[in-house]
Amino acid sequence: MSLELPPPASRPTLYFIGVTTKSSSIRTVFPRWAEHLGIDAVLEGIDLPVHAPAEDYRRVVEFLAAGELGRGALVTTHKLDLFTACRDLFARVDPLAELMHEVSCLSTSDGVVAHAKDPISAGLAVDAVAPPGYWSSSGADVFLIGAGGAAIALSWYLSRSGRGADRPRRIVVSDRDPDRLDALKKVHAEAGTDVAIETATTPEPGDNDRVLASLSPGSLVVNATGLGKDAPGSPLTDGATFPRDALAWDLNYRGELRFLDQARAAGHVGVHDGWVYFLHGWTQVISEVFGIEIATRGPEFQALSDLAAGARR
Repeated sequence: MSLELPPPASRPTLYFIGVTTKSSSIRTVFPRWAEHLGIDAVLEGIDLPVHAPAEDYRRVVEFLAAGELGRGALVTTHKLDLFTACRDLFARVDPLAELMHEVSCLSTSDGVVAHAKDPISAGLAVDAVAPPGYWSSSGADVFLIGAGGAAIALSWYLSRSGRGADRPRRIVVSDRDPDRLDALKKVHAEAGTDVAIETATTPEPGDNDRVLASLSPGSLVVNATGLGKDAPGSPLTDGATFPRDALAWDLNYRGELRFLDQARAAGHVGVHDGWVYFLHGWTQVISEVFGIEIATRGPEFQALSDLAAGARR
């Protein structure tokens, strides 16, 4: 896939930097939300392959910096790679982006500013999957399959000392790439995390199966790999055994979602897709880029959810 940048914006524009942006529900949802929120802007996608060349990420950020009507961008899939490739191009980096070494939102009101919104949006979403009090009452583990930006944000959010006793017994993170695991461990070292963080290099799905078998009952298992959306498949084999009363959460909401099919087949697993994460991820970015307050719960958030529901595939 070669990088194709859109023409310069002719009206206020929010960009969407991803892999297959044309098939995302946000194409239909954003105009509805914009009208509801009183935002005069359109949405434009920019597609890049997973782990694109650094020069492509730099071209995207330079394109944003040069445009007069580009208001900012949501970044998905490329959060770590774009940050690494473009760190010197940012006018400012917010504290969470500095800690996470990733960028999920770019704003352009004062140069191109890098923001990490995943610690907020992923936190809001995981609290909907495993409500407050779940960890202190269950003694369960978390298994994050994939060590990208979402996994870094989730592991940080769930391990914060401010949660007191309501934290997982341990958090296990797996990835094919040991460098990604090292990057995650660095974040936790800088944050002073005192929850047990374990990592596993898992080049084959069967390797993830073995980690899964070590989890305590009630554990949360998260597909944070993109498999099922950005590429076909699942990070587990069909022979994987989920712990009793586990929670399976796929951060994807569209695609084949084979990971969730595997969880359903187990018969004793709570299954959740990434729709609520999608809602929080986008509303947090829209709030930052356009400088407006957007509710994270209650009737106003429900109104946004209802507007989006008709576009869900």
